[in-house]
Amino acid sequence: MIEVRSLLVGPLQENCYLVRAEGSSEAIMVDPGDEAPRLLAAIDEWGVRLSAILLTHTHFDHLGAVAPVARASGAEVWVPTLERQVLADVSSYVPFPDFGPFESYKAEHDLSGGETLALAGLDIEVLFTPGHSPGHLSFSVPAEAALFSGDVLFQGSVGRTDLPGGNWPTLRASIQELIDRLPPETAVYPGHMGETTLGAERASNPFLAEPAR
Repeated sequence: MIEVRSLLVGPLQENCYLVRAEGSSEAIMVDPGDEAPRLLAAIDEWGVRLSAILLTHTHFDHLGAVAPVARASGAEVWVPTLERQVLADVSSYVPFPDFGPFESYKAEHDLSGGETLALAGLDIEVLFTPGHSPGHLSFSVPAEAALFSGDVLFQGSVGRTDLPGGNWPTLRASIQELIDRLPPETAVYPGHMGETTLGAERASNPFLAEPAR
C-alpha cells in the first residue's frame, strides 16, 4: 500500500505530496512549491527521512520550497532535463513580479522520461508528458495504481498551455498516452485541485472531448 499526504501550499494553491510505502521510514516529496516550514513539519510529524524530491516541472509554484527543503532534509533533487536550467536560475524565469523571491537550486539528478526509480521502497516510472511545459514529467507507481500528474491533468480540467513552452496538441497527446498506458482505476494526484482517477477523467473531462488541434 502507498500512503500519500497532500499539502496545499502557496498563493496558487499547489498540491505538494509527501509519499511513502505503508509504514516505511523513508518518503519522497513531489513538487514542494512553497511554505517550506510546513513541509518540513509534515516530514517530522510522519517520522520519516526524506530520501528524494521529485519535480514534475519547474513553474515557480511547484519549486518555491525546493532549496530550503533539500538543504534541511538532505534529500537529493530530481528535475526534468529540459528544465534543469530553470531550477538553477529561478528568478530569471518567474513571469510575474508579485511572486517570489525564490531560491535557485542545482539539482543532483535530471530525468528525461523512460527511467525507473527505486526510492523509499517505491518503484516509480518516469513518464515524459510535455505540453504544459516543455520538459514536464509525470510519476507513475504502477504497483499502487498511482499517478502524480503535475499540471498535465486535473479533476475536470487540464493544464494551461498559454505559458512559454505550452502547446495544446502536445498536451492532449500526453494525456492520451497516459490514458492508453495506465489502467482506468489509476488514482491521479494532480498539481492543483482534487484527486481523481484516469477513468473518471476519460469519461467526463470536457477537455478530453477536444481533439488535438
